[in-house]
Amino acid sequence: MAARRLKTWSALGQLGRLPGEYEIVTHALNYTTRPGRPSALASNPTTPANMWLLTYRDSSPLQAGDWLGFRDPDRLTYRAYVTMQDQQETVVAGVLDEYGPARHDASLPSWWLEVLAALFTPTRFPVHALQMTSAYLGYLAPSSYITNCAVFGTGDLLRRVSLVAYRTRQLAEATDSAIGRTERARWQQDEAWQPARQALEKLLTAYDWGECFTAMNLVLRPTLDQILLHELAEAARDSGDELTWLLLSNLAADAARGIRWSTALARYAIEQRPENRDVLRRWADRWAPRAEAAAAGLGQLLSGVRPAGAAERAANSARHEVLDRAGLA
Repeated sequence: MAARRLKTWSALGQLGRLPGEYEIVTHALNYTTRPGRPSALASNPTTPANMWLLTYRDSSPLQAGDWLGFRDPDRLTYRAYVTMQDQQETVVAGVLDEYGPARHDASLPSWWLEVLAALFTPTRFPVHALQMTSAYLGYLAPSSYITNCAVFGTGDLLRRVSLVAYRTRQLAEATDSAIGRTERARWQQDEAWQPARQALEKLLTAYDWGECFTAMNLVLRPTLDQILLHELAEAARDSGDELTWLLLSNLAADAARGIRWSTALARYAIEQRPENRDVLRRWADRWAPRAEAAAAGLGQLLSGVRPAGAAERAANSARHEVLDRAGLA
């Protein structure tokens, strides 16, 4: 009896249906994970690049029988992502165009400008560190479904860096404040920023893809984003700075999408291999003290406009909620 001919989309498994656009343009696109490969790259298996992928991806403690089974809850393709973010940039441009002619920035009180100079405009430095780490995660991820999520996350963070830089220039031109001149010094020298800076510099050396994912997406970023996006946005609204509130609220949608796919990936890893729960917990426990120290430091910068300790508690609570959603509580 003749062997049954494979269908066009047989690589996707026995779906029992035609695959959708998301699967067609995402499935098994990572060349370095191709089946039957002697090494990740088509070169000597002992080259530094091949040894790096072997050590920090293929030999990672975080393993699964089939990483290709993971799906982004938002099922984003490049086309959908670009369209979505183009619409969001239109919203941001509209907000900026509305508040600019009204001389919004010039009307801000000096004490609030100091808060922005301390906590908002310096964020292009930590967010750029997250952007670089997200790009690394995308390169090292063991499946194209995970790679796409990380790469779109990199785009989100680039968008955020660009907006902070743009607003820094706007505020510098419209106000007589330290904005535009002191951000690097605050990032490098301000005592309140140093725990976050140390944590992010350590993050850049988390080479194992699983530890990188856990440290950034499940521990550090939820903690930092709670203060830099949510707590600062609420303080801005309470202080009459509706423009900052609106812009940060827009960026928060990107962060929420990142949490959705990250917690879904953690749960998938545990479903694939129950031992992964302990692996992820060990990494989460290793990075939690750094996140707590970062929250304590940055929380001080909101102490004049938020109840004492409120930002720090909210940041730690946000991290615990993410770990709970990931199945690691």
